[in-house]
Amino acid sequence: MRLPLGAGRDVAVEPPLGQAIEAALDAVLSEQRADGHWVYELEADATIPAEYVLLLHYLGEPADAELESKIARYLRRTQGAHGGWPLFHDGGYDPSASVKAYFALKMIGDPPDAPHMARARAAILAHGGAERSNVFTRMLLALYGEVPWDAVPAMPVEIALLPGWFPFHIAKVSYWTRTVMVPLLVLGSLRPRARNPRAVGVAELFVAPPSRMGLAPRAPHQGRLWFAFFRAVEAQLRRLEPRVPARLRRRAIEEAAAFVRARLNGEHGLGAIFPAMVNAVQMLDVLGVPRDHPENIAARRAIDRLLVDRGDEAYCQPCFSPVWDTALMCHALIETGLPAARDAAMRGLDWLLPLQILERDGDWGLRRPGLRPGGWAFQYENAYYPDVDDTAVVAMAMHRADPVRYAAAVARAQEWVVGMQSRGGGWGAFEADNTQRYLNNIPFADHGALLDPPTADVSARCLSMLAQLAPGAPAGRGAPAGRALSWLLRNQEKDGSWYGRWGVNYIYGTWSALCALGVCGLETQARPVARAVAWLTAIQNPDGGWGEDGDSYRLDYDGWRPAPSTPSQTAWALLGLMAVGAADTPAVRRGIAWLIDGQRGDGLWDEPQHTATGFERVFYLRYHGYARYFPLWALARYRNLRGGGAHRLAGLGM
Repeated sequence: MRLPLGAGRDVAVEPPLGQAIEAALDAVLSEQRADGHWVYELEADATIPAEYVLLLHYLGEPADAELESKIARYLRRTQGAHGGWPLFHDGGYDPSASVKAYFALKMIGDPPDAPHMARARAAILAHGGAERSNVFTRMLLALYGEVPWDAVPAMPVEIALLPGWFPFHIAKVSYWTRTVMVPLLVLGSLRPRARNPRAVGVAELFVAPPSRMGLAPRAPHQGRLWFAFFRAVEAQLRRLEPRVPARLRRRAIEEAAAFVRARLNGEHGLGAIFPAMVNAVQMLDVLGVPRDHPENIAARRAIDRLLVDRGDEAYCQPCFSPVWDTALMCHALIETGLPAARDAAMRGLDWLLPLQILERDGDWGLRRPGLRPGGWAFQYENAYYPDVDDTAVVAMAMHRADPVRYAAAVARAQEWVVGMQSRGGGWGAFEADNTQRYLNNIPFADHGALLDPPTADVSARCLSMLAQLAPGAPAGRGAPAGRALSWLLRNQEKDGSWYGRWGVNYIYGTWSALCALGVCGLETQARPVARAVAWLTAIQNPDGGWGEDGDSYRLDYDGWRPAPSTPSQTAWALLGLMAVGAADTPAVRRGIAWLIDGQRGDGLWDEPQHTATGFERVFYLRYHGYARYFPLWALARYRNLRGGGAHRLAGLGM
């Protein structure tokens, strides 16, 4: 007989725990690809599939009526109760997502007077109209001739010619900004017009005539004085633009185009991310590159590869996540301790091994000249932009699985990660010392995500790796691990949590930090750990799980607010607590019980929520793998601890 949820039963000695692990294991093993890797759907919001539709009509490509009808069904289903489209599951209205989704549906053929279109239009107008759109939406509307170019922040293509010491330089922004922005510089200079064979427009979404649309106001994250300064600079740039010599303009366009073309990355696409890929295709188009040119064919193919066709619906992913999915799955499988799981993990790690980037000096090398490459990218192939976080996770999995077999790869990864440490002791995801925060005040940066500064989650993961590979390393204050530990402790929030940049949010950051502190030898009696454990315990939901949503990134954040429990966030909280010796607590027992009770008959869990973050307040992600490997990992860890009588597993970074 099963006790009521939260009654504090010891599930470690009950058959349901083992049965839950076995069912989940059977499910994920069946999903391993023939070559050894895992990759799951990566879903964002309505903007990506909407932009895919609008790209095709921008290019004037023949419409695929069946595909468009499937995308339309997806867009209709994800429309919010408020009439517009949210950025995350059950989220509030977002102006740019709503404008793009409405535009795409109208382009596909949905009548403007259809009930769902009327609701969307009413919501958009009630929230200030398409005038409230962000910079990237304004650019799209300008390309379609819906708004004047004066409504788009000035970003002269001559930026591509600026020297590295200049206050604004493409090397001073993040990889995603760089790959998205550089082709936009060419588009903004040449100002092409979408072919738009159906001649669809969205003038009805504007409160005032769109021809009179001006520049967007200061974004909430931007400082008044900095923004006023950059707006004044922008005004001068607009006045100077007609006077730029034609020869200089041509050279700048050539420089920007050369940057993009060197990084097109074949059928994996520029930066291996959808927004950059789209901009690259549009840039090649305006430069007159023939459609049958190998560059163009590969660039278009890169975008189409991101499509997910579910039969009745279709959508477009922002990118692929095979390295991340495979590495995390390997951790979960190794945790189970079962021979079949270990064999599958070894196949996954062997698949990862040749993907290590050992030859290409990527853009990160501009700040770290002389550092040998040694990281892994997030996607199948993205040699210019390896990911520090992925690299640490892969290295820890390889080291745990077989430190001899993977010794060379792990050593090279460690060398690169250490070299990518920022001056303050933390790590960004793709760049070192990418901290020119004043740049987030330029009018173009209304999204507030121009940079890639050190963050608690990535820094914690790197510290975890260093401490796992060299126990005792954090004791040396001047050593990389010691500096990282000091940075992490300095960045603990007042309530005891840590901020999560790449996962939602403080639960993710706190899990990451507790894993690092645990492998460094800090346990529940240490004050930073005790504060974090108390915070996690305090925010546990009455049902035994944990949950947090994208609203936690609000600029006026005043503490955690209740959100529905999710499998991945519950697993993070459990793994964090268990990492520091809090396995035998009511909170952990209740969390484990919640996972077991919520498991489906096929061994997996439902998780419609977006529990990962692309850019705070702008772009959220739903990893379909998160509700697979994280719950399995947490259940297996709990069984290992309780079955072995230990309070934590020493020496493991995750």
